[in-house]
Amino acid sequence: MFKKLAKENMGSSNLGWLESRFHFSFAEYRNYDNINFGVLRVLNDDIIHPKSGFEMHPHKDMEIISYVVDGETTHKDSMGNEETLKRGEVQYMSAGSGIVHSEHNRNVHDDLRLLQIWIVPPKTNLQTLYGSHKYKKEQRENKLLHIVSSQDGSAAVILHQDVNIFVSELEEGKSLEFSIGKSRQLYFVQIEGSSSINGIVLDNGNAMEITQEASLYIKALQNSHFLFIDMAES
Repeated sequence: MFKKLAKENMGSSNLGWLESRFHFSFAEYRNYDNINFGVLRVLNDDIIHPKSGFEMHPHKDMEIISYVVDGETTHKDSMGNEETLKRGEVQYMSAGSGIVHSEHNRNVHDDLRLLQIWIVPPKTNLQTLYGSHKYKKEQRENKLLHIVSSQDGSAAVILHQDVNIFVSELEEGKSLEFSIGKSRQLYFVQIEGSSSINGIVLDNGNAMEITQEASLYIKALQNSHFLFIDMAES
């Protein structure tokens, strides 16, 4: 089953320095019929304006992935980590027993756009982890790039939970196929451009819940940048 989710029906917020689109109930967007999709609890499409950001704040018992779409994000945390990441690069935290961190756009001219993804861990008080990976554009051009996996997987970014995250930048007219494992479901996000997903059109900002399907056929209707999360059926 393919359930298309239009961006116009998602939650939104504009705090001046931060513009957000909420795929699930979060902050001032309260929707008790839309709390999660399997172990995916949060997916926020954030635009952080120049010289602003999230000051130091705590997280606990959540696995958090940030995928940079445009601009640069600068991370600093209570474990002593500090670094800046750019388009297509990934930062992650397994905030098991607790971590405090900040995220800023230090650029004086350009916006930062990123996807913030929260995954519910398999249990509480897991080991706290932090890391990143600076993927290259050629790794995701016209192919699927496996950016996140579980402890049993082979991606450069490893989480405790049983999830896989894939991204691609697909040129107009090109296509890809993905086989969906038994008892697995997907959450698909059209980041930029537009795609046909098994014949259903997704434009920039739209998303899709995919359940009880065996395969995914993706065709770029325009130059297309997308991400999807593979997880066990809920």
